[in-house]
Amino acid sequence: MATKVIFYLLNQRFVENENKIPEEAKDVMYYSLAIGHHVGVIDCFKKLITADYDDYRQFVNCFPENGKARRKLAGLMKFGEIVIDSSHVNLLARALDEIKPNLTALHREWAEILLDTLASIQREPVMYVMVKRRDE
Repeated sequence: MATKVIFYLLNQRFVENENKIPEEAKDVMYYSLAIGHHVGVIDCFKKLITADYDDYRQFVNCFPENGKARRKLAGLMKFGEIVIDSSHVNLLARALDEIKPNLTALHREWAEILLDTLASIQREPVMYVMVKRRDE
């Protein structure tokens, strides 16, 4: 049995509205989006990266040993899934920039995808990435 790690990006809005969403309602909208995966709204996600589990572990090990970015990404090994949202953008972007010169070609490709995605999340904070471990 092979274990995969899949990065999904929420790439669809639940609320289509011509009016701008009031600032005080954005938290409610964000919460609704965040819990969507628990009630089966997985079809609203786009696959960003599909990785071999061992390759993912090697990627995580590229981050400083006691760093917050490594701890965040290593959560997948402990819990089977992690969420990367607007609260993680600065932490992960900074850490990815620091380690990028030392990465393999494959991991550098992942870093570029993640950096682009983090920039998108920065612009639209209701977006997030769901990372899941899958046994196939």
